[in-house]
Amino acid sequence: MALNDSILSEIISTSPSVELLRLRNRELVLLFLYRTFYHKPDPVAYEHLCVQLSDYLCAEHLDQDEESGISVFDTYDEKARKYIMRWTDKGFLRNYQEETGEVFYELSSYASKTLDWLLSLKKEDFVGTESKFMNLFSQMKELVEFTNEDKDERIRILEARKQEIEHEIQTIRAGGDARVFEEYQIRPRFRQITQSAKDLLSDFKEVEENFKNITKSIYQKHAEGGYTKGDILGFTFDALEDLQNSPQGRSFYAFWDFLLSPSLQEEWDELVSGLFETLDHKSIQERDQFLRNMKQYLYAAGKKVYQANDKMAEKLSKIICEQEAPKQVAARKLIQDIQATLLELAQKNCKPEVSLSVEMFPEIRMPAERKLTLERNTEVVYRQVLEVAASDITQADYADALFATHTVDRGILKQRVLTALKRKKQVSLAEVIERNGGLEKGLAELFGYIGLLSEFRYHVHTEKTVDVPFNTAENKMIRVPEIIIVR
Repeated sequence: MALNDSILSEIISTSPSVELLRLRNRELVLLFLYRTFYHKPDPVAYEHLCVQLSDYLCAEHLDQDEESGISVFDTYDEKARKYIMRWTDKGFLRNYQEETGEVFYELSSYASKTLDWLLSLKKEDFVGTESKFMNLFSQMKELVEFTNEDKDERIRILEARKQEIEHEIQTIRAGGDARVFEEYQIRPRFRQITQSAKDLLSDFKEVEENFKNITKSIYQKHAEGGYTKGDILGFTFDALEDLQNSPQGRSFYAFWDFLLSPSLQEEWDELVSGLFETLDHKSIQERDQFLRNMKQYLYAAGKKVYQANDKMAEKLSKIICEQEAPKQVAARKLIQDIQATLLELAQKNCKPEVSLSVEMFPEIRMPAERKLTLERNTEVVYRQVLEVAASDITQADYADALFATHTVDRGILKQRVLTALKRKKQVSLAEVIERNGGLEKGLAELFGYIGLLSEFRYHVHTEKTVDVPFNTAENKMIRVPEIIIVR
């Protein structure tokens, strides 16, 4: 019991969900988060979010909020930007940067679950006791059936189920009525399915957060400077393996495979379409249409999980590939010391007063600045006529180098691994690379393979290493732990 008390105490003290409910202006914050983000598939760009929040604060006539450091003298745009920064720091929102450099925001898993819980407090028109009990009874039977290893007992259960089905078929053929749910049975079941789908979306966000936490740990270990590249690589593989073998990780990867199955997707679409047609036919009005777009929501959330995994692999590849001169090493060490200090302060929720001071006024030189003068510009006259270039750009010198691309197709790499696993139950990563002619695109291709490991079962033997050539012309190779991929 003491352990449970300590866990509950820790949740109350540290959970962003609890902190969100503790805010003085919680109603204002929760309403804005609900209207802007709740169960909407697309994230919101930073500038657009600032405009929306600024208009909302103006409509609510918010003057100041001492708890969030907002004063009456701030403009509504400044208030909006301060709120967004604070909500992100507190864990109510999360942000990420696209390749274009634009920053997008969406609800964190904590804020999403808080809104789910608040909405669940709404008193329903009626309580679906029958549907909840039948669901509980069905799950209990399923749990007992599939945890019993006695084959004779399993056959007895299947035979009993077979007799029930045959009896129902005979009754219907004899002119009897088929069992059909009444409205009081349909409504609670529909709402239970919808709520389970929303909970599943929150689970996806938690898996994404786990990948991001691994990435943060890689940043932190690299900033501390006391770890070798092999140590960081080993830590990453161990963390990935723990995540993949955890109940949450197994559940996510199994569901992701289901989500990518064309036949199951088609079956899901037919079920959803049939369900809503039945509701319309029976004139049962349900405002929550989440199930109609559930597949798109889950696909978008699952895609973000894999993007977080790719970002982690990209950071890892940068750490392993970096090669620096002595001066750069010294500068890097200084930067790492600063990063380590800032990380330590961040863990203590301290905001340092960092500033620079100079002993004299800086001398500003802007050679390209247009000077103020009354002198007239000298007119430049070009006497040489430029030749017209050939119309066929393919004949231009170095055109191949200009348009050369060295992107790695993850689909091709995944297919190579699947092909190798068809022949053998387990295969090493080095063997897959060797069978396909080595690394054609250098280290980028190797890290492409490493990024795919989260989609397979694999083992890392840190005590055994292999040399993987990545530049045969210059006889360059990289030493990595042996990685065994299992079917």
